[in-house]
Amino acid sequence: MADPPLRITDLAFAFPGADWSLSVPVLSLAAGEHALLVGGSGRGKSTLLQLVAGLRDASAGSVEVAGVRISALRGAARDEARGRRIGMIFQTFNLLHGFSAAENVLAALMFSELPAAEHGARAEALLGRLGIPDPDADVDRLSVGQQQRVAVARALAARPALVLADEPTASLDPANAAAAMDLIQEACRADGAALLCTSHDPSLRSRFARTESIDPFIKGGTS
Repeated sequence: MADPPLRITDLAFAFPGADWSLSVPVLSLAAGEHALLVGGSGRGKSTLLQLVAGLRDASAGSVEVAGVRISALRGAARDEARGRRIGMIFQTFNLLHGFSAAENVLAALMFSELPAAEHGARAEALLGRLGIPDPDADVDRLSVGQQQRVAVARALAARPALVLADEPTASLDPANAAAAMDLIQEACRADGAALLCTSHDPSLRSRFARTESIDPFIKGGTS
């Protein structure tokens, strides 16, 4: 039986001197499953995604992504595991300014298991599928919607087992937010990736068969 895209066990985290902490006894996602993590702003949703991605260190417990214990790795080994197994979509996209759409996707392929000779074709195919016909276009000259498409392509480039989307619609109006979520979910389904998406927008709940609240995982004050 294949390892699940995400398995969290007895995870604990606290900021030094803060009056709150996160405690996640068990949380897992099955292959291809989409889950929405909800809760008010500043309640620790982003912190949990950062722990999953290995961008923060937990004080206890483990995070496994597709059978690899991300929380036990350090340095370059953690970066490589993240690059191969996790795709990330940020609210502000975090694209490489001054670079083309293709170059942004190629950067994500540096850690992939795909042979280097196939990176260009993979980037162009993904961008084309997601509505970016010119892979050489400078991302700074693209519309907000097009930039998000590049961000989604980058997140899926290495065929990750898990995609983390942190408030991906927070800066968009309702119409564009709906289109963005259509794009993210359809792209994840096409690649068979599990999706963990955070949001404080209650309108997104109907899109997900599974919703998890951050509140039971918070001990003490707010983040």
